[in-house]
Amino acid sequence: MNIDNRIKYRHLLCFLEISRQGSLARAAETLAVSQPAISKTLKELEALLGTSLFERSKTGVSLTAAGSAFLRYAGPSVQALREGVRSLRAGEHEAGMVRLGVLSTVESALLPDVVRRLHAQHAALVVSVATGPAAYLLGQLRSGELDLVIGRVTDNPQIEGLSFEHLYSESMTLVVRPDHALLGAGAGQLGDYPVVLPLAGTSIRRSADSLFMQLGIAAPPRRLETLSVALSRRYVLDSDAVWVAPLDAVRQDLACGELVELDLGLKEPGGSVGICSNPSLPPTLAMQWCCEALREAAVVYRNP
Repeated sequence: MNIDNRIKYRHLLCFLEISRQGSLARAAETLAVSQPAISKTLKELEALLGTSLFERSKTGVSLTAAGSAFLRYAGPSVQALREGVRSLRAGEHEAGMVRLGVLSTVESALLPDVVRRLHAQHAALVVSVATGPAAYLLGQLRSGELDLVIGRVTDNPQIEGLSFEHLYSESMTLVVRPDHALLGAGAGQLGDYPVVLPLAGTSIRRSADSLFMQLGIAAPPRRLETLSVALSRRYVLDSDAVWVAPLDAVRQDLACGELVELDLGLKEPGGSVGICSNPSLPPTLAMQWCCEALREAAVVYRNP
């Protein structure tokens, strides 16, 4: 089937922003157009495609099955055009860029090693890194605003329709400062201390919660919930808190003795850390370089 040349760039921008915002009013505000104008543009696109792209409700709009399918192609198409225009205008077409979404579990250890490897081999490569919860990053990947997402994402519903390559398995562990009173004590006293946990609803939070279930105790009421490795580390070093941490996030701290693993006789089985990509987005040379660097760096984590 031939592409309908009546579908314009403005139709795609309108569709993507409505999908991102979940509201015609918010999308219109972001695009600096009136709500009637954005509604008219959406109706034009739906008429050209011969299908409804959104379900309307009192609380906003959500993608239909057809809308979800169209998003897989519209996002990468618009982003590819933006990148092409930007790179030509900036004279960067010879340099290349890779846009990564990185979960906090790999941000502090794996990623610096990967960037070092990339820059050692490709002098003009730009590595752009976004961090955040898995659901947000996978949404950015689906819409073409990221090239790759790296981390534990296999149990997130947003991964449907995306590709995943396993790199290594990572477990959760409990760590404290070296002179903590819990060292050598039993799990029964764990509830007496503050605890640092990943944000509720994240993949690694479910893994953290499973540790408490195995120990047969409830999560302590005094909690810091965050995905920030820097905040977690500083708080644990300066307090009596116990950090339920991804092993990658504390590997260097354990090696140098700044933090100590709390051995309660249990080990979380671990989750799959890997590379998530959008199969509808043609891989650029920079993406291929990045995947190679990730595979090389991951060898250390498979064989610690």
